[in-house]
Amino acid sequence: MTGDEVVATFGAHLELDRGMSPHSVRAYTGDVRHLLAYAESRGRTWREVDLPLLRGWLASMVAARLSRATVARRGAAVRSFFGWALESGLVDADPSARLVTAQPGATLPPVLGVEAATRLLEVARLAATSDDPLTVRDWVALELLYATGVRVGELVAADVGDVDRSGRLLRVMGKGGKERVVPFGVPAARALDAWLEDARERLVTRDSGAALLLGARGRRVDQRQVRALVHRAAAAAGVDDVAPHALRHSTATHLLAGGSDLRSVQEILGHATLTTTQRYTHVTPERLRSSYEQAHPRA
Repeated sequence: MTGDEVVATFGAHLELDRGMSPHSVRAYTGDVRHLLAYAESRGRTWREVDLPLLRGWLASMVAARLSRATVARRGAAVRSFFGWALESGLVDADPSARLVTAQPGATLPPVLGVEAATRLLEVARLAATSDDPLTVRDWVALELLYATGVRVGELVAADVGDVDRSGRLLRVMGKGGKERVVPFGVPAARALDAWLEDARERLVTRDSGAALLLGARGRRVDQRQVRALVHRAAAAAGVDDVAPHALRHSTATHLLAGGSDLRSVQEILGHATLTTTQRYTHVTPERLRSSYEQAHPRA
């Protein structure tokens, strides 16, 4: 089996057996291809990869000043690949079994303060009063990203039928094919009403299908388009430039600052473990002081 063939088979395994999203499959297979290209440059096939070569591969990325997160991700992808290859009988031993990579740093995206987030959404709401249905689309996308804390990939994959307008709930498909239902508030509900009852209908074509969010040509929006609209909205509102994931992180931070417990935030974000949620959130000094004064007998 050639390198290209084994990577394609590995990708099919990730998608069909492990239920990974297309984005994750592309990332994993791309990382494995990066290793195989390194091996080929040293006269090795994918079956001839050993631990010294893997260590040299990692060292080459460190020398190229790639981030710790990138190196750690590629190491994890390769361990997954060779673990699968061993289980499938494609190799006799797993060369990555003793491979050690540095853990990614706890770098977090920026957080918008409550006032900045409010301004971002208010500017988007005012812009949506125009006759351009795309401005309404931008408004509802921003409202849902901040109200629900969903990942951008989860939002663009949502269909109209995933919205429970009376219960103010949105159903999304998370990582690993895990479905969850997240609540949203009145402002997001108003944006959805404006979008579903009027603006979306002006963009619908036979290519639209059931997609919740549409682009200018009536097709389902993609992640790139949503990232672009978030950057545009931040510039228009005069707040720090943020990406969709920063809105997700802001949602978690504001929920905790408002008194929500960590377990509930974990459910909303769709994290498999509480440890992941803790990485995405931090306790503000104000909340720490408030908690101390409420709980400590000598406060």
